[in-house]
Amino acid sequence: MATEWRERFAELGLEVPPVVKPVAAYVPATRTGTLVYTSGQLPIVDGELKYAGKVGAEITVDEAKAAAQLCALNCLAAVHDLVGLDAVVRIVKVVGFVASAPGFTGQPVVVNGASEFLGEIFGAAGVHARSAVGVAELPLNTPVEVELIAEVG
Repeated sequence: MATEWRERFAELGLEVPPVVKPVAAYVPATRTGTLVYTSGQLPIVDGELKYAGKVGAEITVDEAKAAAQLCALNCLAAVHDLVGLDAVVRIVKVVGFVASAPGFTGQPVVVNGASEFLGEIFGAAGVHARSAVGVAELPLNTPVEVELIAEVG
């Protein structure tokens, strides 16, 4: 991946944000062998939760997709802080949790916000296996939480 991610960040007007401080007893990311696992990341910007509520009630699908993208950006910040994004060979797996109002079944569309963003940043190396899970509640009343596994060199 070398520096391609830098070019894509520049094209999108993005910078790698600071790592979000854990809200409980865990680390943002950990490495074993050639894999980096991130903890679940929330749509936090400058220490503040940007979106709150359940998707399909207080949060629209478009807002939830944007929240999922922010979560993925925060995952990349955790990877970058641990090993540097230059080390990323590919994104292996993404898991997205969606706080869903009763009857909401669009979890895959919401988690596309993370998946499409990772594809934009890493191209073919951003294509990954994935789960999109609907849940009743998430920490801090966030609508979306995303974690990922990255292969690094």
